[in-house]
Amino acid sequence: MKFWKRLMCTARRRSPWLFHMNSGSCNGCDIEIVAALSPRYDAEQLGVLLQGSPRHADILCVTGPVTRKAVGAVKTVYDQVCGPKAVVAIGSCPATTNVFIDSRTLVGPLDKHVPVDVYVPGCPPRPDAIIAGVVKAATLLAERGDNPPKPEMVMVEPAEAGVPADSRGPQEAPPASWGGDRPSSAGREEVQP
Repeated sequence: MKFWKRLMCTARRRSPWLFHMNSGSCNGCDIEIVAALSPRYDAEQLGVLLQGSPRHADILCVTGPVTRKAVGAVKTVYDQVCGPKAVVAIGSCPATTNVFIDSRTLVGPLDKHVPVDVYVPGCPPRPDAIIAGVVKAATLLAERGDNPPKPEMVMVEPAEAGVPADSRGPQEAPPASWGGDRPSSAGREEVQP
């Protein structure tokens, strides 16, 4: 049985299946996810495959702040993803609610409702940062195996996963309002073209 578990961990790392959910975003991050799956960035060479059902996915990618109407759907979709699973918060909105922080239609950042494993900062984040976040989530799944998730928070930079930076200019750092127990942006270097 030990061989079977090792094989499953390797498969989770080398072929992560994603389910993308928009919980109320402006679609900027959604466009970047599509760009990350395009031939220019070629996420499929890493085994990344976008699924149409959360029941077939290993990793849940969530964009946008959590709205009052979407909170029930977010929890339902999270429960439908079979374990072990990882959640990737793509963009600044699911992490901090970004510019919508005082809106009456929001119920807070994503981590108030479901546990988040990887944060990909940016508004919108670049496709190479999204791929790096998915690679980090797949690595966490492989390390985790069938064990329950440990409470940890990871923020991903594209260079950490060996993904080359593209030539579109500097990446936006996460907002200074993250504070508290979230990672700080102090000492972060910007990627130059």
